[in-house]
Amino acid sequence: MTRRLAEVAKKVGVSEATVSRVLNGKPGVSEATRQAVLTALDVLGYERPTQLRGERARLVGLVLPELQNPIFPAFAEVIGGALAQLGLTPVLCTQTKGGVSEADYVELLLQQQVSGVVFAGGLYAQADAPHDHYRLLGDRNIPVVLVNAAIEHLGFPGVSCDDAVAVEQAWRHLASLGHERIGLVLGPGDHVPSARKLAAARTVAGELPDAIVARAIFSIEGGHAAAARLIDQGVTGIICASDPLALGAIRAARRKGLDVPSQVSVVGYDDSAFMNCTEPPLTTVRQPIEAMGRAAVELLNAQIGGTAVPAEELLFEPELVVRGSTAQAPRA
Repeated sequence: MTRRLAEVAKKVGVSEATVSRVLNGKPGVSEATRQAVLTALDVLGYERPTQLRGERARLVGLVLPELQNPIFPAFAEVIGGALAQLGLTPVLCTQTKGGVSEADYVELLLQQQVSGVVFAGGLYAQADAPHDHYRLLGDRNIPVVLVNAAIEHLGFPGVSCDDAVAVEQAWRHLASLGHERIGLVLGPGDHVPSARKLAAARTVAGELPDAIVARAIFSIEGGHAAAARLIDQGVTGIICASDPLALGAIRAARRKGLDVPSQVSVVGYDDSAFMNCTEPPLTTVRQPIEAMGRAAVELLNAQIGGTAVPAEELLFEPELVVRGSTAQAPRA
Protein backbone atom coordinates (compact mmCIF):
# COMPACT_ATOMS: atom_id res chain seq x y z
CA MET A 1 0.00 0.00 0.00
CA THR A 2 2.81 2.41 0.89
CA ARG A 3 4.54 1.69 -2.42
CA ARG A 4 1.31 2.29 -4.31
CA LEU A 5 0.78 5.64 -2.57
CA ALA A 6 4.34 6.69 -3.37
CA GLU A 7 4.10 5.73 -7.06
CA VAL A 8 0.76 7.46 -7.59
CA ALA A 9 1.91 10.56 -5.71
CA LYS A 10 5.04 10.77 -7.86
CA LYS A 11 3.02 10.28 -11.05
CA VAL A 12 0.59 13.08 -10.20
CA GLY A 13 3.04 15.39 -8.43
CA VAL A 14 1.16 15.55 -5.12
CA SER A 15 1.81 14.29 -1.60
CA GLU A 16 1.08 10.76 -0.46
CA ALA A 17 -1.38 12.24 2.03
CA THR A 18 -3.38 13.75 -0.85
CA VAL A 19 -3.47 10.40 -2.63
CA SER A 20 -4.64 8.74 0.59
CA ARG A 21 -7.47 11.28 0.96
CA VAL A 22 -8.67 10.54 -2.58
CA LEU A 23 -8.53 6.76 -2.09
CA ASN A 24 -10.45 7.02 1.19
CA GLY A 25 -13.04 9.48 -0.12
CA LYS A 26 -12.00 12.24 2.32
CA PRO A 27 -12.70 15.95 1.61
CA GLY A 28 -10.10 18.65 1.01
CA VAL A 29 -9.03 17.62 -2.52
CA SER A 30 -9.96 19.51 -5.69
CA GLU A 31 -11.89 17.65 -8.38
CA ALA A 32 -9.00 18.10 -10.84
CA THR A 33 -6.53 16.53 -8.41
CA ARG A 34 -8.98 13.76 -7.59
CA GLN A 35 -9.40 12.87 -11.28
CA ALA A 36 -5.62 13.01 -11.79
CA VAL A 37 -5.07 10.54 -8.95
CA LEU A 38 -7.72 8.15 -10.30
CA THR A 39 -6.23 8.36 -13.78
CA ALA A 40 -2.76 7.65 -12.39
CA LEU A 41 -4.14 4.53 -10.67
CA ASP A 42 -5.49 3.34 -14.03
CA VAL A 43 -2.28 4.12 -15.91
CA LEU A 44 -0.09 2.37 -13.33
CA GLY A 45 -2.33 -0.70 -13.39
CA TYR A 46 -3.65 -0.49 -9.82
CA GLU A 47 -7.25 -1.38 -9.04
CA ARG A 48 -9.45 1.43 -7.82
CA PRO A 49 -10.88 1.13 -4.31
CA THR A 50 -14.26 -0.62 -4.31
CA GLN A 51 -16.23 2.57 -3.69
CA LEU A 52 -14.62 4.24 -6.73
CA ARG A 53 -15.01 1.45 -9.27
CA GLY A 54 -18.39 2.65 -10.40
CA GLU A 55 -16.72 5.58 -12.15
CA ARG A 56 -15.33 4.73 -15.54
CA ALA A 57 -11.75 5.81 -16.09
CA ARG A 58 -11.19 8.96 -18.13
CA LEU A 59 -8.74 7.14 -20.38
CA VAL A 60 -9.09 6.88 -24.15
CA GLY A 61 -7.05 4.48 -26.24
CA LEU A 62 -5.44 5.93 -29.36
CA VAL A 63 -4.34 2.99 -31.51
CA LEU A 64 -1.93 3.63 -34.40
CA PRO A 65 -0.30 1.15 -36.80
CA GLU A 66 3.12 2.88 -36.70
CA LEU A 67 4.92 6.16 -36.05
CA GLN A 68 7.44 6.09 -38.92
CA ASN A 69 4.92 7.51 -41.38
CA PRO A 70 4.60 11.18 -40.28
CA ILE A 71 0.84 11.18 -40.90
CA PHE A 72 0.21 9.09 -37.77
CA PRO A 73 2.09 11.31 -35.29
CA ALA A 74 0.20 14.22 -36.87
CA PHE A 75 -3.14 12.53 -36.17
CA ALA A 76 -1.95 11.62 -32.65
CA GLU A 77 -1.10 15.26 -31.91
CA VAL A 78 -4.49 16.56 -33.03
CA ILE A 79 -6.56 13.79 -31.42
CA GLY A 80 -4.51 13.76 -28.21
CA GLY A 81 -4.81 17.53 -27.83
CA ALA A 82 -8.56 17.50 -28.43
CA LEU A 83 -9.03 14.69 -25.89
CA ALA A 84 -7.01 16.56 -23.27
CA GLN A 85 -9.18 19.65 -23.72
CA LEU A 86 -12.16 17.51 -22.75
CA GLY A 87 -10.42 16.16 -19.64
CA LEU A 88 -9.75 12.79 -21.26
CA THR A 89 -6.30 11.18 -21.11
CA PRO A 90 -5.05 9.59 -24.37
CA VAL A 91 -3.20 6.27 -24.07
CA LEU A 92 -1.01 5.84 -27.16
CA CYS A 93 -0.85 2.27 -28.48
CA THR A 94 1.53 1.73 -31.40
CA GLN A 95 1.86 -1.66 -33.04
CA THR A 96 5.30 -3.15 -33.56
CA LYS A 97 6.28 -5.92 -35.92
CA GLY A 98 6.58 -9.12 -33.97
CA GLY A 99 5.49 -7.30 -30.82
CA VAL A 100 2.21 -6.19 -29.28
CA SER A 101 -0.67 -6.63 -31.72
CA GLU A 102 -3.77 -4.50 -32.15
CA ALA A 103 -5.85 -7.22 -30.45
CA ASP A 104 -3.39 -7.29 -27.52
CA TYR A 105 -3.75 -3.54 -27.09
CA VAL A 106 -7.53 -3.85 -27.06
CA GLU A 107 -7.29 -6.41 -24.25
CA LEU A 108 -5.00 -4.09 -22.27
CA LEU A 109 -7.30 -1.12 -22.82
CA LEU A 110 -10.32 -3.10 -21.65
CA GLN A 111 -8.43 -4.07 -18.51
CA GLN A 112 -7.84 -0.36 -17.85
CA GLN A 113 -11.59 0.34 -18.19
CA VAL A 114 -11.07 2.92 -20.93
CA SER A 115 -13.88 5.31 -21.77
CA GLY A 116 -13.38 4.76 -25.51
CA VAL A 117 -10.96 4.00 -28.32
CA VAL A 118 -9.93 5.89 -31.47
CA PHE A 119 -8.26 3.85 -34.21
CA ALA A 120 -6.29 5.88 -36.78
CA GLY A 121 -5.27 3.33 -39.39
CA GLY A 122 -5.39 -0.35 -38.54
CA LEU A 123 -6.69 -3.80 -39.33
CA TYR A 124 -10.24 -2.48 -39.76
CA ALA A 125 -9.11 -1.21 -43.19
CA GLN A 126 -8.01 -4.68 -44.36
CA ALA A 127 -10.74 -7.07 -45.41
CA ASP A 128 -8.64 -10.22 -44.88
CA ALA A 129 -7.31 -9.26 -41.42
CA PRO A 130 -8.72 -10.55 -38.10
CA HIS A 131 -11.49 -8.34 -36.69
CA ASP A 132 -12.68 -10.16 -33.57
CA HIS A 133 -11.21 -7.52 -31.25
CA TYR A 134 -13.44 -4.86 -32.84
CA ARG A 135 -16.49 -7.03 -32.23
CA LEU A 136 -15.34 -7.45 -28.62
CA LEU A 137 -15.37 -3.66 -28.18
CA GLY A 138 -18.83 -3.53 -29.71
CA ASP A 139 -20.12 -6.28 -27.43
CA ARG A 140 -18.80 -4.37 -24.40
CA ASN A 141 -20.48 -1.15 -25.66
CA ILE A 142 -17.16 0.70 -25.63
CA PRO A 143 -17.35 3.94 -27.68
CA VAL A 144 -15.17 3.62 -30.79
CA VAL A 145 -14.35 5.89 -33.74
CA LEU A 146 -12.40 4.82 -36.84
CA VAL A 147 -10.24 7.25 -38.82
CA ASN A 148 -10.20 6.53 -42.57
CA ALA A 149 -12.01 3.88 -44.56
CA ALA A 150 -13.01 0.62 -42.88
CA ILE A 151 -14.53 -2.65 -43.99
CA GLU A 152 -18.31 -2.80 -43.85
CA HIS A 153 -20.47 -4.06 -41.00
CA LEU A 154 -18.20 -3.19 -38.06
CA GLY A 155 -20.89 -0.86 -36.77
CA PHE A 156 -18.71 2.06 -35.65
CA PRO A 157 -18.83 5.72 -36.74
CA GLY A 158 -15.85 6.97 -38.71
CA VAL A 159 -14.21 9.98 -40.29
CA SER A 160 -12.42 9.58 -43.62
CA CYS A 161 -10.68 11.59 -46.28
CA ASP A 162 -12.52 11.10 -49.58
CA ASP A 163 -10.22 8.70 -51.45
CA ALA A 164 -12.17 9.02 -54.69
CA VAL A 165 -11.86 12.81 -54.78
CA ALA A 166 -8.15 12.54 -53.92
CA VAL A 167 -7.42 10.33 -56.93
CA GLU A 168 -9.58 12.44 -59.22
CA GLN A 169 -7.63 15.56 -58.22
CA ALA A 170 -4.27 13.85 -58.75
CA TRP A 171 -5.28 12.23 -62.04
CA ARG A 172 -6.71 15.39 -63.56
CA HIS A 173 -3.61 17.31 -62.50
CA LEU A 174 -1.31 14.87 -64.30
CA ALA A 175 -3.62 14.72 -67.32
CA SER A 176 -3.61 18.52 -67.55
CA LEU A 177 0.19 18.34 -67.78
CA GLY A 178 -0.08 16.05 -70.81
CA HIS A 179 0.53 12.70 -69.11
CA GLU A 180 -1.28 9.91 -70.95
CA ARG A 181 0.25 6.88 -69.26
CA ILE A 182 -0.47 7.28 -65.55
CA GLY A 183 0.16 4.49 -63.05
CA LEU A 184 -0.89 3.83 -59.47
CA VAL A 185 1.08 2.62 -56.45
CA LEU A 186 -1.44 1.29 -53.94
CA GLY A 187 -1.55 -0.76 -50.76
CA PRO A 188 -2.52 -4.46 -50.57
CA GLY A 189 -5.51 -5.77 -52.50
CA ASP A 190 -7.71 -6.06 -49.38
CA HIS A 191 -6.93 -2.49 -48.23
CA VAL A 192 -10.20 -0.53 -48.38
CA PRO A 193 -8.77 2.99 -49.00
CA SER A 194 -6.63 1.59 -51.83
CA ALA A 195 -9.66 -0.17 -53.32
CA ARG A 196 -11.55 3.13 -53.29
CA LYS A 197 -8.64 4.88 -54.98
CA LEU A 198 -8.47 2.20 -57.68
CA ALA A 199 -12.21 2.40 -58.36
CA ALA A 200 -11.96 6.18 -58.71
CA ALA A 201 -8.98 5.89 -61.08
CA ARG A 202 -10.87 3.45 -63.29
CA THR A 203 -13.81 5.84 -63.39
CA VAL A 204 -11.77 8.88 -64.36
CA ALA A 205 -9.44 7.01 -66.75
CA GLY A 206 -12.09 4.99 -68.52
CA GLU A 207 -9.61 2.15 -68.98
CA LEU A 208 -6.80 1.16 -66.63
CA PRO A 209 -4.63 -1.87 -67.54
CA ASP A 210 -3.58 -4.06 -64.61
CA ALA A 211 0.05 -3.62 -65.69
CA ILE A 212 0.05 0.00 -64.53
CA VAL A 213 -1.42 -0.72 -61.07
CA ALA A 214 1.29 -1.81 -58.61
CA ARG A 215 0.71 -3.04 -55.04
CA ALA A 216 3.14 -2.38 -52.20
CA ILE A 217 3.57 -2.38 -48.44
CA PHE A 218 3.33 1.15 -47.07
CA SER A 219 6.99 2.14 -46.93
CA ILE A 220 9.65 3.92 -48.97
CA GLU A 221 11.10 0.55 -49.96
CA GLY A 222 7.68 -0.70 -51.04
CA GLY A 223 7.14 2.41 -53.14
CA HIS A 224 10.55 2.01 -54.74
CA ALA A 225 9.90 -1.59 -55.84
CA ALA A 226 6.38 -0.90 -57.10
CA ALA A 227 7.28 2.28 -58.97
CA ALA A 228 10.23 0.56 -60.64
CA ARG A 229 7.77 -1.91 -62.20
CA LEU A 230 5.56 0.93 -63.42
CA ILE A 231 8.48 2.83 -64.94
CA ASP A 232 9.44 -0.32 -66.83
CA GLN A 233 5.90 -0.24 -68.28
CA GLY A 234 6.52 3.24 -69.70
CA VAL A 235 4.53 5.20 -67.13
CA THR A 236 5.39 8.93 -66.99
CA GLY A 237 3.06 9.92 -64.12
CA ILE A 238 2.70 8.02 -60.83
CA ILE A 239 -0.03 8.50 -58.22
CA CYS A 240 0.83 7.00 -54.82
CA ALA A 241 -1.39 6.03 -51.88
CA SER A 242 0.93 7.66 -49.31
CA ASP A 243 3.80 10.12 -49.13
CA PRO A 244 6.41 7.47 -48.17
CA LEU A 245 5.35 5.46 -51.23
CA ALA A 246 5.84 8.60 -53.34
CA LEU A 247 9.32 9.17 -51.91
CA GLY A 248 10.13 5.59 -52.87
CA ALA A 249 8.83 6.26 -56.38
CA ILE A 250 11.13 9.26 -56.74
CA ARG A 251 14.06 7.14 -55.61
CA ALA A 252 13.12 4.43 -58.13
CA ALA A 253 13.09 6.94 -60.99
CA ARG A 254 16.48 8.30 -60.01
CA ARG A 255 17.99 4.83 -59.70
CA LYS A 256 16.93 4.27 -63.30
CA GLY A 257 18.69 7.49 -64.36
CA LEU A 258 15.44 9.45 -64.84
CA ASP A 259 14.79 13.00 -63.66
CA VAL A 260 11.84 13.95 -61.47
CA PRO A 261 9.80 15.79 -62.65
CA SER A 262 11.01 16.35 -66.25
CA GLN A 263 10.86 12.63 -67.15
CA VAL A 264 8.65 11.15 -64.41
CA SER A 265 6.06 13.03 -62.34
CA VAL A 266 5.06 11.76 -58.89
CA VAL A 267 2.05 12.61 -56.70
CA GLY A 268 1.81 11.55 -53.04
CA TYR A 269 -1.05 11.36 -50.58
CA ASP A 270 -1.37 12.84 -47.04
CA ASP A 271 0.85 15.96 -47.18
CA SER A 272 2.61 14.75 -44.06
CA ALA A 273 5.41 16.63 -42.32
CA PHE A 274 8.43 17.82 -44.34
CA MET A 275 7.02 16.97 -47.79
CA ASN A 276 7.72 20.57 -48.76
CA CYS A 277 11.38 20.02 -47.80
CA THR A 278 12.11 17.02 -50.03
CA GLU A 279 14.03 17.34 -53.29
CA PRO A 280 12.01 18.07 -55.30
CA PRO A 281 9.25 19.23 -52.94
CA LEU A 282 6.44 16.68 -53.22
CA THR A 283 3.19 17.35 -55.03
CA THR A 284 0.62 15.57 -52.88
CA VAL A 285 -3.04 15.40 -51.88
CA ARG A 286 -3.52 16.81 -48.39
CA GLN A 287 -5.72 15.13 -45.80
CA PRO A 288 -7.48 17.69 -43.55
CA ILE A 289 -5.92 16.20 -40.41
CA GLU A 290 -7.05 18.93 -38.00
CA ALA A 291 -10.71 18.78 -39.03
CA MET A 292 -10.76 14.98 -39.16
CA GLY A 293 -9.07 14.54 -35.79
CA ARG A 294 -11.38 16.98 -34.02
CA ALA A 295 -14.45 15.37 -35.61
CA ALA A 296 -13.29 11.95 -34.41
CA VAL A 297 -12.99 13.24 -30.84
CA GLU A 298 -16.42 14.92 -31.02
CA LEU A 299 -18.00 11.65 -32.15
CA LEU A 300 -16.24 9.74 -29.38
CA ASN A 301 -17.13 12.26 -26.68
CA ALA A 302 -20.78 12.20 -27.71
CA GLN A 303 -20.82 8.42 -27.27
CA ILE A 304 -19.06 8.67 -23.90
CA GLY A 305 -21.75 11.13 -22.81
CA GLY A 306 -24.47 8.64 -23.70
CA THR A 307 -25.58 10.14 -27.02
CA ALA A 308 -26.40 7.65 -29.76
CA VAL A 309 -24.15 8.22 -32.77
CA PRO A 310 -25.07 6.64 -36.13
CA ALA A 311 -22.54 4.13 -37.47
CA GLU A 312 -21.88 6.33 -40.48
CA GLU A 313 -18.78 7.64 -42.21
CA LEU A 314 -18.11 11.37 -42.44
CA LEU A 315 -16.18 12.15 -45.64
CA PHE A 316 -13.76 15.09 -45.64
CA GLU A 317 -12.58 16.87 -48.77
CA PRO A 318 -8.87 16.57 -49.64
CA GLU A 319 -6.79 19.31 -51.27
CA LEU A 320 -4.23 18.95 -54.05
CA VAL A 321 -0.98 20.70 -53.13
CA VAL A 322 1.14 21.29 -56.24
CA ARG A 323 4.89 21.47 -55.69
CA GLY A 324 7.96 20.45 -57.62
CA SER A 325 7.56 16.69 -58.26
CA THR A 326 5.15 17.13 -61.19
CA ALA A 327 5.71 18.82 -64.56
CA GLN A 328 4.75 18.66 -68.21
CA ALA A 329 4.89 15.16 -69.65
CA PRO A 330 8.09 14.44 -71.60
CA ARG A 331 7.76 14.71 -75.37
CA ALA A 332 8.02 11.47 -77.24
